[in-house]
Amino acid sequence: MEKCYLIIDKIDKNKISDSISLSYEERFLRRKKLTSDNGLEFLVNLAETKSLSQNQAFKLDNDELIIIKLKKEKLLEITGENLMQLIWHIGNRHIPCEIKKNKIFIQNDKVIENMIKKLGGKIKLVEQTFTPEGGAYGIGRTHSHKH
Repeated sequence: MEKCYLIIDKIDKNKISDSISLSYEERFLRRKKLTSDNGLEFLVNLAETKSLSQNQAFKLDNDELIIIKLKKEKLLEITGENLMQLIWHIGNRHIPCEIKKNKIFIQNDKVIENMIKKLGGKIKLVEQTFTPEGGAYGIGRTHSHKH
């Protein structure tokens, strides 16, 4: 089994051998066995936990690259006349949120769905890629921010 110790941002397209589609949760890792879109198994063993992005790549021991793609996932699309209020309530619960001009997207969650409806928001279940906003204390996720 190939091993990966590095994530590459600048990619030589000639070295791309495969791709891997990962959800938002799956893109946050340090050590894990993964399987590429074409069935290649490899072990990721990074020095620290990373939040990965589309078009980064895993660099395998044999110098081949497996490019990261975003996997479609079930999300709640939220709209409403009171969108700013809805965003505040979502942020107050530290829920990852992708913000667009007239709508927001969160991971599918029945409890939050009920809260949004009670606050007058409209909900639609969609399937698409998910790239929520980064944290206020740094780029990416805020699981380990210091303040």
